[in-house]
Amino acid sequence: MNAPHASIHPIAPDTWRISVAMPPELFPGGFSFNQYLVVDERPLLFHTGPKKLFGLVRQQIEKVMPLERLRYIAFSHVEADECGALADFLALAPDAQPVCGRVGAMVDVNDMVDVPPLVMQDGQVLDLGTHELVWQSTPHLPHGWECGYMHDRTTGTLFCGDLFTQPGTGEEPIVTRDILGPSEAFRQQDDYFSHSRNAPALIEKLARLEPSVLACMHGSAWKGDGGAMLRSLGAALAA
Repeated sequence: MNAPHASIHPIAPDTWRISVAMPPELFPGGFSFNQYLVVDERPLLFHTGPKKLFGLVRQQIEKVMPLERLRYIAFSHVEADECGALADFLALAPDAQPVCGRVGAMVDVNDMVDVPPLVMQDGQVLDLGTHELVWQSTPHLPHGWECGYMHDRTTGTLFCGDLFTQPGTGEEPIVTRDILGPSEAFRQQDDYFSHSRNAPALIEKLARLEPSVLACMHGSAWKGDGGAMLRSLGAALAA
């Protein structure tokens, strides 16, 4: 493989992991960019992927549903891999709306695109029909003033962005083995955490959700005791 390769697999009920694998020829050691699609009465995409990978991501979504059915496009914080293709998706999904926190809307999204975002407050519920997603405001965890996550309390899935970033091409859609070790080894190479004073409290806030699936932005998704895994991350950061 010497070009990006995309795939789509279910990781929870009605929840699909779209992954674009970047081979070692393009990214030393290989890397992956993941997007998550919740198919419901009002479908939601979490992360868009970079603008240059829009075509690959679009092809995978259309294996499951027509792209124009999208109603919500959410992301953790403003970076190219999180929302670089936002305008491209909005152009082809006329009923879709960006979803972000108050700070993200104020400092970025209102100017980035012409569609007004749905602004989520901490703890606010977004009803997709069957699935209920709750916005979790987590400023600076791991980075970005506007950072936040979504917890699907219907399936126990936490869309956790850059937490637990794993190297490699992420060919396995979901695993049960340890992901903290690989993610911490990757972080040690070039630390992307802000290490804010509120990080321990924010990690505990997420841990108390007791997620059973961690939908990671980079690498495989993970299934297990998400509360324990998050607390282990907090201990590693404190150390």
